[in-house]
Amino acid sequence: MENIALIDSFSEFKDDKSIDRVTLMALLEEVFRTALKRKFGSDDNFDIIINPDKGDLEIWRNRVVVADGMSEDDNEEIELTEARKIEPDFEIGEDVSEEVKLIDLGRRAILALRQNLISKIHEHDSTNVFKHFKDLEGDIYSAEVHHIKHNAIILLDDDGNEIVLPKSEQIRSDYFRKGEAVRGIIKSVELRGNKPVIILSRTEPKFLEKLFEQEIPEVFDGLITIEGVARIPGEKAKVAVDSYDDRIDPVGACVGMKGSRIHGIVRELGNENIDVINYTKNDQLFIARALSPAKVTSMVIHLEEGREDGKKGRVDVYLKPEEVSKAIGRSGVNIRLASQLTGYDLDVQREGVEDEDVELTEFSDEIEGWVIKEFQNVGLDTAKSVLDQNVAELVKRTDLEEETIIEVQNILRSEFEN
Repeated sequence: MENIALIDSFSEFKDDKSIDRVTLMALLEEVFRTALKRKFGSDDNFDIIINPDKGDLEIWRNRVVVADGMSEDDNEEIELTEARKIEPDFEIGEDVSEEVKLIDLGRRAILALRQNLISKIHEHDSTNVFKHFKDLEGDIYSAEVHHIKHNAIILLDDDGNEIVLPKSEQIRSDYFRKGEAVRGIIKSVELRGNKPVIILSRTEPKFLEKLFEQEIPEVFDGLITIEGVARIPGEKAKVAVDSYDDRIDPVGACVGMKGSRIHGIVRELGNENIDVINYTKNDQLFIARALSPAKVTSMVIHLEEGREDGKKGRVDVYLKPEEVSKAIGRSGVNIRLASQLTGYDLDVQREGVEDEDVELTEFSDEIEGWVIKEFQNVGLDTAKSVLDQNVAELVKRTDLEEETIIEVQNILRSEFEN
């Protein structure tokens, strides 16, 4: 097989790979030099000439002419008699260049060349894919569902790159079918062996931030800045926004008329409830806003420097009894997000609780712990706070049956009657 025919057979890889012809030729030279080293012990005295346009390649071995019987290295030196078979007028000490046909390397070496080239092209592709997606970390990306596993969804983008959306990075309500487009952010990219592993996430706070940039022009243009995001994916989120232009209402611009601007984001996130609040450097005011819809009466901030969890400190927040459940939210979601957003541990305190009121935990002998926990999750942790609510409201706000609530209220009521 002539050199050019062999090169053409190798070049078929170019049609299936995202690799230009010049790069392919460079990889070809690399694999050929590896083959020459294996056969001759060194490739230092070989010239490899590649013509990318024609796909042609020539290999020339350069040796010095020595007297017959004086050659110490057949690769570096050629005896006079052998040299004169190439050119009759060669003399001792002259340089001889002799073309090496690839077929002379042997069929096994040629098969090894092909396999080595395939490996190099795959390695080249993997490196390029890794670099490409590494630059996209933290950005929104879209791909189609290719395969659904119990612990992950395998996606393919338009270039055939495989992207993994693990179960842990999916919103609880997410449900995708094969061929459906999925959006998320590129969370991480790493090389495992020679294969790039690309992880997509829909649960990261950064995904919500990037959706704001895509959907709200003022955020994209930098007129509104996102100062903080706290999320419980698929359930609720709080986003703090600010603007350097006093003429712009950042909350109004993000939400839109009757929620028109934020509706698309909510739908993308499985109807995640999003609170947008005005950011301020005044911690007291920011904490009060973060606890919305509850109205805070007062608070005491206890700064604690050097905490391992990175929190700024602890805050005693005082509210009227009827506001406590709003501040805490269902299952404690509201206060947990407010804590994440502000960077403080928030302790809710009832303002003006009567002395004769009793903590629910005092009834642990008569009321099961999980039932008490249900009431505490919605901000009801004293006997009177439970008795002040009607049964229908408690059924709506907790996961308790009506019979259980009536039984608990009877137990609490009998305490005060006694």
